[in-house]
Amino acid sequence: MQLSYYLDRLSKYAGLLAAVLVVALSLLVSYDAMMRYLFSAGSIALQEVEWHLFDAVFLLGLSYALKHDKHVRVDIFFERYLLDVKSIVQILSMLLLVIPFSLLFIADAYDMALQSYLQHEVSSDPGGLSNRWIIKAVLVFGFVLLLVQAVSEVFKAYHKLKNKALLFKILVGVALVATLIYMAWYNRMAFWFDPVFLMFAMALVLLMLGFQVAFVFGATALFFALIADEVGLHVLEMLPYRTYGIMGNITLMAVPLFIFMGLILEKSKMAETLLESMGQLFGSVRGGVAVSVVLVGAILAASTGIVGASVVMMSLIALPLMLKHGYSPSLASGSIAASGTLGQLIPPSIVLIVLGDQMHLSVGDLFKAAVVPGILLIILYILYILTVAFFNKDAAPAIVLQKPYAEVLKSALKAIIPPLLLIGAVLGSIFVGIASPTESAAIGVLGAMALAAYNRVFNMALLRYAAVETVKLTAMIFMILIGATAFSLVFNELGGGDMALQFFTGEIGDKWTFILIAMGVIFLLGFFIDFIEIAFVVVPILVPIVASFGIDPIWFAILIAMNLQASFLTPPFGFALFYLKGAAGEKVSTGAIYRGVVPFIALQLLALLIIVLFPDLIYLFGK
Repeated sequence: MQLSYYLDRLSKYAGLLAAVLVVALSLLVSYDAMMRYLFSAGSIALQEVEWHLFDAVFLLGLSYALKHDKHVRVDIFFERYLLDVKSIVQILSMLLLVIPFSLLFIADAYDMALQSYLQHEVSSDPGGLSNRWIIKAVLVFGFVLLLVQAVSEVFKAYHKLKNKALLFKILVGVALVATLIYMAWYNRMAFWFDPVFLMFAMALVLLMLGFQVAFVFGATALFFALIADEVGLHVLEMLPYRTYGIMGNITLMAVPLFIFMGLILEKSKMAETLLESMGQLFGSVRGGVAVSVVLVGAILAASTGIVGASVVMMSLIALPLMLKHGYSPSLASGSIAASGTLGQLIPPSIVLIVLGDQMHLSVGDLFKAAVVPGILLIILYILYILTVAFFNKDAAPAIVLQKPYAEVLKSALKAIIPPLLLIGAVLGSIFVGIASPTESAAIGVLGAMALAAYNRVFNMALLRYAAVETVKLTAMIFMILIGATAFSLVFNELGGGDMALQFFTGEIGDKWTFILIAMGVIFLLGFFIDFIEIAFVVVPILVPIVASFGIDPIWFAILIAMNLQASFLTPPFGFALFYLKGAAGEKVSTGAIYRGVVPFIALQLLALLIIVLFPDLIYLFGK
C-alpha cells in the first residue's frame, strides 16, 4: 500500500498540472480569438500551443481519472456487487484490459515519437512550432502514467479483497481459457461464428459485467487482433497515428472548454437562483412550478449542457418544493428528469460536438439544426404539464405567492438575464459565423467566471473544482475515443464496415428501413451504454451507409441526438433516472419516477416523428 501511495501521487500531480493547463487553455484561446477578431493579429505558433495544451490535458488526465474511478462503466449490475466482487472486477480490468492495451500503445507510440525526433519533425505550417516530437512524447508519457496507475489499482483492490482464494481460482480459470484459445489459434481452428459478431458480443458482455467502457473497447480490439489471422497486431500500429490525429482536432478542443464553462456555472448558484425565481414567477398558475422546471432545464442545457448536474440540481431544489405544495410525485419527477436531459440536444451540446466530429459535419450547422427540435420539445413538455394540471387540479396545484408579483418579476428577470446574455453571446457568435465553437466556448468560460463573480461565489476553490472535474471528464471521454478507434480499426479490418454497408444497401436497399433499424438499435443501446460510446463506436459504422443512401447527414445526426436523449429517460436503465433517484432518496419512489417519465418519453418520440416527417424544420435557422 505504501508503493501504491507513491504511484497515486504521480497521477495526482499529473492531474493537478492538467487542471492548471485547462485554465491556461481557456485564457489562451480567448486571448487568441480576441486578438484575431479585434486586431487581426493571429499567430500559428499560438494556435499550435493551444492544441498542445489540449492534448496534455486529456493525456495527463488519463491516470488521474483512473485514480478517481472516473472512467465510466455500465453499473447496472456492478453497483449491486459485493465489495469482494467489485475488487476482483477491478483487478481483472487492470490485468487483462488496461495493462496489455497500455503496453501495446506505449510501444507503438514510442516508435512514432522516436521517428519524429530522428527526422527533426516540425510544423507543416509556416510560423508553427518546431520539435514536434515533444507532443508525441507526451502521448507516450500519458500512457506510461496510465500503466503505473493500473498497477496501483491492482495493489489497492487486492488489499481490499478478503477472499483472496476466489481471485486465484478465477485467475486460474482465465489462464485455462487463454490456453484453450491459444491452442485453437495455433491449430488454425475456424471461428464458430463470424468474428465481427463475436467482437460485439465480447464487448457487450464485458460492459454488462461492469468493466470500464474505454478499456473494454481497446482490449477487445487487441484480443481479436491477436487471434484473427486476417488482422494481426500490425493493424494497431496505426492507433498512435490515429490518436495523434484526434489530438490535432480543433473541433474537439471545444469539449473540455464547454465542460469547464458548465462546471463553473454549476457551482455559481445560477441554477438555484433561477429555480427559486422562476418557481415564484409561474407558481401562481396550476402546473407553474413544473413549467418553470422545464424552462430552467432549457436554460441550464444551453449554458451548462451537463445532464447529470442539471437533474441533480433540480432534484435537490425543485423536487422538495413541488412535493411540499402537493404536486404529484410522478409529474414532479418526470418533469425534472425530462427537463434535465435537454442538455443532450440543445446547443452547446457535447453530443452534437462529438457527432459533428464523427460524422465530419460542421458543429455550427448542427447547433443551428438542433434549435427547432429543442424548442419543439420544450413546447410539448409545457403543453403536457398544463394539460395535466387543467384536467387534474390535484396533480399540480397553484402556489400562493408571499411577495407582490412585481417584486417577483423583478427578481426573476435579474436571475434570467445574465445567463441568457451568456447563452446569446456563445451561441450567437457561432450561428452568425463570428467565432468557431472552440473560440465561443473559451469566451463562454470567461463569461461563466464573470457570472460567478456577479453572484459573489467566484474563488480559487470553485476554479480548482471546475478545472479538476474538467480533467476527469475530458480524460474519460477521450479515452473512450481512443478505445473506440482501436475497436474500429480491427472491426473494419475484419470486414465489419463492408458487411454493414452490404446488408443495408444490398439486402435491404431501402433507406427508411435503414433509418428505422438504425434508430431502433441506437435507442436500445441507449438503455445500457452512454451516448459517448454510441457516438464513437456505432455512428462511424453508419456514416458510409448514410452517404450511400443519400440521406441528409445533418438531419440524420439530429435524429440520433433526439434518440439518445429519449434513451436517457427510458426505464429501467435510463441514466437520468439514476441521477434523479440518487438525489431524491426516499422523497419519491422508483415506481413514481418510472410512471412520471413515460409520458415524456412519448413526447420525445412524437418530436422525433415530427422531425422525421418534416425534415426542413431543422433549417429554419439557416443551413
